[in-house]
Amino acid sequence: MILKEALPKIITGSLPGSNAEKMIQRRAVATPGAIRCVYPCVIKKAAGAMIEDVDGNIFLDWVGGVGVLNVGHAHPEIIAAVKAQADNYFHSMFNIVTHEGYVSLAEKMNEIVPVAGRVKKTFFANSGAEANENAVKIAKAFTKRPNIIVFSGAFHGRTALTMAMTAKKAYAKGMGPFPDGIYRAEYPYLYRKPGNMTDSQAISYYIEKLERVFDEASPAESVAAIILEPLQGEGGFIPAPFEWVKRLREICNENGILLIADEIQTGFGRTGRLFASNYWQEGGFAPDIITTAKSIAAGIPVSAITARAEIMDSVPGGVIGGTFGGNALACAAALKVIEIIERDKLCERSMEIGAKCRAVFAGWQEKYEVVGDVRGLGSMLGIEFIKDKSTRTPAPALVSALVAECARQGLLIENAGTYGNVIRCLWPLVITDEQLDTGLTIFRQAIEKCTAPGT
Repeated sequence: MILKEALPKIITGSLPGSNAEKMIQRRAVATPGAIRCVYPCVIKKAAGAMIEDVDGNIFLDWVGGVGVLNVGHAHPEIIAAVKAQADNYFHSMFNIVTHEGYVSLAEKMNEIVPVAGRVKKTFFANSGAEANENAVKIAKAFTKRPNIIVFSGAFHGRTALTMAMTAKKAYAKGMGPFPDGIYRAEYPYLYRKPGNMTDSQAISYYIEKLERVFDEASPAESVAAIILEPLQGEGGFIPAPFEWVKRLREICNENGILLIADEIQTGFGRTGRLFASNYWQEGGFAPDIITTAKSIAAGIPVSAITARAEIMDSVPGGVIGGTFGGNALACAAALKVIEIIERDKLCERSMEIGAKCRAVFAGWQEKYEVVGDVRGLGSMLGIEFIKDKSTRTPAPALVSALVAECARQGLLIENAGTYGNVIRCLWPLVITDEQLDTGLTIFRQAIEKCTAPGT
């Protein structure tokens, strides 16, 4: 069977295998320990949702490069597109020489990205953090204001600015002082809302918490932008309630504040729409700026910033740009990725996968005391694990055990969340039904093993 249709199979008995162990030892000597990895897998080749390691073990990948591989590993059409571009040239800095791939990709992004406004413009950077940092620069240029508002649970990157924007300071330990003008409001985490509030009451509560920032941190007239993830990634796969976003949009409109959607992890079909902001657009509250990266080019580094033309055209010359932004190979890959997503109806496939898995996970929620919450959009689903349903105490040790046990059985899963107690699902959208079913079985068996008496 070819690799993209294979099922997980561990042939070495224990993990890592001998060849992988040698490479992991080399890694420890040659690379910083801060870039840690708990997975006993050293990749040799991959296809679709499957990875073969250097010892011949086959793993089912539910991490997908942390949301990078929506169209799967090593898609042959993307390989062909990159090879064809490589035959002509690798790189031409866009400030110096115009190349068609950059322009074509910008045109396509302007067509499909659901920001407010009829005429749009896009430019490219290299990473999600760069995209978010540039979005902030653009918002400040347009509004002539100094401050931004971010949220609890947010992850926006690891540059100096985006470390300050990111909520969890484990990602920024010892890195201060941080840039000024960044103020934090509370994100609506409905599973852990205060007291006995209804969801509607909680949304009003979180809006009031945001408005207090204007009184206690930065006046509204000094706020350039509010930036949020439509569905928090590192924060625990927590969707922003649509009613809350709608009210956020109204607050921005009333106060001349730009609304920025960080779609680094949610974009390109993951949530059942091409972008999570498509849901917002359908409700009449589209954002002003959208940042994207990760699955945009199937693993080749590139990110994008899209906004309406009047916002983009407010930026002074020289303030935005960069040597490698919109690299020709990356643009070729991204154009093919978008073509594949649209042609192969991967947004629809995302909804199918999400509906199936949400039903399975809901069954687990009823059956297992440790499954506290199931949430998400499309196939971007998170499962929050707790010690018991009465206290909802987070269970990060259980999640760590689940990650390790699943890996031993050939399934790669990843944790998330403020408390480290959420499993996030980022499988490639090209995963087969048989692979999905096999992964669900491995996951369920791991839950039962890791929660059995005496474990």
